[in-house]
Amino acid sequence: MAPTRRNSEKRPPAARRAGRPASVHEGWIWGRHAVLAALANPRRKALSLHVTRNAAADLSDTDRAKAEIAQPGAISALLPDSAVHQGFALKAAALDPEPLAAVQDATHGLLVVLDQITDPQNVGAVFRSAAAFGARAVILQDRKAPPLFGAVCKAAVGCVETVPHVKVTNIADTISGLREAGRYAIGLAGEAEAALDDEIAANAGPGLVIVLGAEGAGLRPRVADHCDALARIPMGPKAESLNVAAAAAIALYEASRFDKRINPRSDAR
Repeated sequence: MAPTRRNSEKRPPAARRAGRPASVHEGWIWGRHAVLAALANPRRKALSLHVTRNAAADLSDTDRAKAEIAQPGAISALLPDSAVHQGFALKAAALDPEPLAAVQDATHGLLVVLDQITDPQNVGAVFRSAAAFGARAVILQDRKAPPLFGAVCKAAVGCVETVPHVKVTNIADTISGLREAGRYAIGLAGEAEAALDDEIAANAGPGLVIVLGAEGAGLRPRVADHCDALARIPMGPKAESLNVAAAAAIALYEASRFDKRINPRSDAR
């Protein structure tokens, strides 16, 4: 039997229940920190805001006036089953990436390049570490990166809104261009002979580029070949490798120790 109009309104269409955006240009953001950061970001266009009555207390007067007050279950119905929304859901337009030329100069600060890292949790965690350790931008491949919505924004705890991103077609060619602009690119690779801290200390400065590959596969050969150097994070014998998000945090911390714009008390060893 065909559903009644009332029942149809209770259950959103499958695409909405799955949290899939209507196009690549818009999508859902959920979670308190992620939504509040998106609302505070003038570069992020809000399309619709859904909050519980308790969550509305955290909104500005302007945002509260635009919000739809809803029960937690109604908000859950808009999002993927795994979404922990904490009473906040925002449908928003995609953020515009910065052009590569805006971050290319070696004086502009530390860059992070992600080579085909597609897991949203890892990408979000990298954005969070990039914010914590003062990276200028995160560079992503346009066809091999998750959209900056949903799980990425939740894992980033709002840092997707504060750390610019750049999208490029070819990672290897991009690294070559960054090197031509005077930057020094270090690719993380478990099989490398050089230790990461030594490699960073020898090439300290705001022009560093940290290049990270996908878990398991690591850096693709052509990407690795275009780096100035490959380096490993020294580890004890009880662990074979680190999650890429953990590796990114360690690498960014090490790089920040030698960048006086990020850490005024830093001294190159």
